[in-house]
Amino acid sequence: MARARANVKTARRRAEAPRANLAEKVYLRLKAEMNEFRVVPGDRLSEAEIGLRGGVSRTPVRQALFRLRDEGYVEVAAKSGWYVKPLDFAKLDDLYDLRVTLELASVAKLCARPRGSGADLDHLKSVWLVPVADRLDNPRAVGALDEEFHAALVRAAGNAEAARVHGDLTERIRVIRRLDFTRADRIAATYFEHAKILRALMQYKADQARMLLRAHIEQSKIEVRKITLSTLFEVRSKGQENQGDSHI
Repeated sequence: MARARANVKTARRRAEAPRANLAEKVYLRLKAEMNEFRVVPGDRLSEAEIGLRGGVSRTPVRQALFRLRDEGYVEVAAKSGWYVKPLDFAKLDDLYDLRVTLELASVAKLCARPRGSGADLDHLKSVWLVPVADRLDNPRAVGALDEEFHAALVRAAGNAEAARVHGDLTERIRVIRRLDFTRADRIAATYFEHAKILRALMQYKADQARMLLRAHIEQSKIEVRKITLSTLFEVRSKGQENQGDSHI
């Protein structure tokens, strides 16, 4: 009897595994669409349409949507169904404030270490302390490098729990943060500011490094808000134009 029950449980897990994989694929695709503003705040999400595009049933679609709801990306209304939640700039400001706190504390710890113990930041030097001709200009690539720069500072400080929380923050602000690299001047500013922060760290100048880091993040937050509002306006304007064209 015990063996029979074990066999049933094993069969059930095997049956559920493909469904879980499908839900993961739907989840990742929807999150990517939101991060790239192909789906924007306020847009309605149809389970049937999502399933049709992904070639899956509604069950993995619902699993993906509920996961996104738990993470704060989407919501469901009784009458109108699923929709992408509007951006909450007050909440984003809170997340940025927490990010600043974690990164400033990490920089202070890094500068308090014995001199010559900063090898864990060497890979950042090869990325950010480079000639202008060697800099990347692809927004997605620079966005990923920027996330790694800030995450590496926190990891190098040696507090695993702070690194975990910082990783969660990075995930939650990614939807707007990567817009900072859609403009060439913002990419250039990021290279310049990261280089100054790194040089201050290499010289163990804690106060200067903290000042530069705070200014860098605060300026990025201001620019990201402006770019986000502009991007939303452009996306919605194009959507209205397309709707108008479809009725001609």
